[in-house]
Amino acid sequence: MNQEKREAGPNLSPSTIVAFLRGINVGGRKKVPMAVLKKAFEAMGFKDVRTVLASGNVIFEAPGKDPHLHLAISRGLEKAFGFPITVVLRRAKELRAIVASEPFKGVPSGPDVRLYVTFLAQAKPGLSGLRHSSSAKDVRIVRVAPGEIFSVVSLSQGVGTPDLMAFLEKAVGHEVTTRNWQTVIRLAGS
Repeated sequence: MNQEKREAGPNLSPSTIVAFLRGINVGGRKKVPMAVLKKAFEAMGFKDVRTVLASGNVIFEAPGKDPHLHLAISRGLEKAFGFPITVVLRRAKELRAIVASEPFKGVPSGPDVRLYVTFLAQAKPGLSGLRHSSSAKDVRIVRVAPGEIFSVVSLSQGVGTPDLMAFLEKAVGHEVTTRNWQTVIRLAGS
């Protein structure tokens, strides 16, 4: 067996891509049924399309490397659903590398602690000094990479995930989407 096949895992090939769709099926807005989403991706010519959870995660096969693939998918989805959808893409091997890097190693976990990865549509070098401006320790950024921001939210009264999302959008813009760490792990192993 060649090296590429071993690295791809049992269900993922080197051409497997994960699409993260921003803001669908949240709070009853921008409702997109996963079966219809799957068909929209297939209609755009993608193969082996699978959706994971209702939060807008799509695993698919795409030949070649198109640097503007996220824009083409976004246009196709807007045509299919009638509203714009920001699309952030990562190759499956990139997700596996993120998981293997253990960005939350040493971070205490528990039922009131949420671990998040915010994926940027375009890599933004120079964010390494990004810090949450709150003096509270309830929201903190534990690692920043050019394409991802790793955050911890300790749920408490008056502080939560929306505080983090608002801060990140102000700091890096709206071309981002955030996923729970367990979702990222699941997608990396799908």
